[in-house]
Amino acid sequence: MSALKFLAFDTSTDVLSLALTDGTQTWSHEGAGGAQASAQLIPQTLSLLAQAGLSLSELDAIVFGRGPGSFTGLRTACAVAQGLAFGASVPVLPVDTLLAVAEQARWDAPAALQQPPLHVLALLDARMDEVYSAAYVWYGDERAWQQVQPLRVSKPEDLGLDGAAIGSWLCAGNALAPYGPRLALPEGLPHQQALPTAQALLRLAPGLWRAGQAVPAQEAMPLYVRDKVAFTTDERAAIKLAQSNGS
Repeated sequence: MSALKFLAFDTSTDVLSLALTDGTQTWSHEGAGGAQASAQLIPQTLSLLAQAGLSLSELDAIVFGRGPGSFTGLRTACAVAQGLAFGASVPVLPVDTLLAVAEQARWDAPAALQQPPLHVLALLDARMDEVYSAAYVWYGDERAWQQVQPLRVSKPEDLGLDGAAIGSWLCAGNALAPYGPRLALPEGLPHQQALPTAQALLRLAPGLWRAGQAVPAQEAMPLYVRDKVAFTTDERAAIKLAQSNGS
């Protein structure tokens, strides 16, 4: 079987993460996300392809973080994935960003925590005083990752971790800094800072590819967990008033 070639990117957070593999070697780029991601994603993609000596049409699939995450970032990722895939006549491989968080945390975790089965509660800052969460188990074999708690959005105080045995669980993501003790987590649960990196997407891609998760370009759609993406002017004013009254 020939080596699988993937281009992967994630723009769901304030970091643009991009990586390319020819099956044996990997090229990567990391930069500012947010509004700058849309301006940098295509030029940096072309730069990595040039470094690797590959064309888009030689890829097996374009892998992207489909969400949840930044509303603007997800639309950027889907639009670019669709456009590149259509032009090159290759499929896309959408990946949940929280699964990528779990995979990056596994990769970076101390050796003692990397033994399967590894349970990961993946958390991302959803802004608006909320947190995205989902839980996964890594088995280290052909089953790879299995989702054991569904994706949801909640207040930091409303997180749930059903039946957690602390010794086998890891909390991962970028929600600890903004919410800290407000996160409703069992005492003693280890934490690992992690983002949904393109390198994590590349590690996940072969298994998802073999599982038949690649879809046509037109199915490069974002995964939203809520419809409301920002506070209204009146809501922001009410929040400021509440904060000033509480200070």
